[in-house]
Amino acid sequence: MTDSLNSFLFTTPAMAHAFSPEAQLRAMARFEWALTCALEKAGLAETGSSSILESLLDIEFVNFESLQREARDVGNIAIPFVRQLTSAVKQRDEAASRAIHLGATSQDLLDTALMLQIRVAGSLLNSSLDRLEIALTKQIRDHAHTILTGRTWLQPGPPTTLGLKLAGTLTALRRSCERLHAALHQATVLQLGGAVGTLSVLREAGQEVSAELARILNLREPELPWHTQRDRIVEIVQVLALLTGSLAKFARDIALLMQSEVGEAGEATGSGLGGSSTMPHKHNPVACAAVLAAHARMPALVSTMLYVMPQEHERGVGLWQAEWDTVPEAFRLTAAALEYSVQIAETMQVNTARMQANFDDLLGITMSEAVSAALAPKIGRSAAHALLRRAADRALREKRHLGDILKETPDLLHHLSPEDIDRLLDPRAYLGSAQRFIDNVSGDPDARS
Repeated sequence: MTDSLNSFLFTTPAMAHAFSPEAQLRAMARFEWALTCALEKAGLAETGSSSILESLLDIEFVNFESLQREARDVGNIAIPFVRQLTSAVKQRDEAASRAIHLGATSQDLLDTALMLQIRVAGSLLNSSLDRLEIALTKQIRDHAHTILTGRTWLQPGPPTTLGLKLAGTLTALRRSCERLHAALHQATVLQLGGAVGTLSVLREAGQEVSAELARILNLREPELPWHTQRDRIVEIVQVLALLTGSLAKFARDIALLMQSEVGEAGEATGSGLGGSSTMPHKHNPVACAAVLAAHARMPALVSTMLYVMPQEHERGVGLWQAEWDTVPEAFRLTAAALEYSVQIAETMQVNTARMQANFDDLLGITMSEAVSAALAPKIGRSAAHALLRRAADRALREKRHLGDILKETPDLLHHLSPEDIDRLLDPRAYLGSAQRFIDNVSGDPDARS
């Protein structure tokens, strides 16, 4: 996808680089260098061997065309990579080349390289998440008292505030941050098990080499190799899907508020932004569309990762290979969704006059719950609900304000005065705990639960 003309929708330059062929090969070279360092310390490699491998971390020795051609024959890029690396080292020191890849298998190399890439990718996502939290927090505080119509089942409901609406996004975002942090901690572990997970080639030095390799690469050392136990990587993709799902909910709401007939909030406007090829008046929600498009592809990736879990015996066939492009794609899509979400949050335009106009156009019917709740203790909940239902239907039918209808309803005037009705129809008086909820999210961090 990164070489597609449409890749601007589905990745970012930084994330594309993190999972580029060059980045993968550099991570693989780093694994082999670190392994040689560990072998050297254990007395299983010639002294100075690691220095030669360190000089090759720039991967200039790699012949990409030959690598890909040979990989088709052997089933992965690790085998031809090790061959090319061994040849490059042998040209400098034949003795140093003898310990290259000692004790490891192709999956050790590829899995650990992926862990190194995931660590970089996770850092990129965390940076974007921080930017999004800052942008959302500012919008929440700026619009804590900005009243708009709440909507349920795509129908108008009682009033809420834009700040509370955005606070919901921020809380979901924070939960995703916690999940991502935990999943990255679980996943970024060393893979070193040899052919069947016993490290038998290294004999009694296996544990020592594994521990030293993990230390050099700054990865956690697992209790044992995990060649066919893929839950850690599956969890990462699931967490990324949850994150993009929350971002998609945010984007969909903004896109709906941006509809011309609503016009309450939306993406930034300006020359060339959201234009149409045929309709001059259009201002399309392009950033929202990008987030939704990225999210639309995530469920299939999660499904693939769940499907590949039952890998055969000690080393699987076919299912492991299905992960290779799936995991990077999940990170690329999440990065794109985050970047576009940051763009939306940082530049979002809010039309408070349109919010008020839309509220007024509904002739007060969205405040029917407030009146019904005040009337219920006097005549019973069911009777109050029925009375307000009839009054709201009449207001819409006659295109008159609900307050005027209620002031002509004797059954109601026995219990509520015209002044009571005016007070109950004021949206500012019917926001309940909205401000407290907002303070829980955007106020003092100690107040957050």
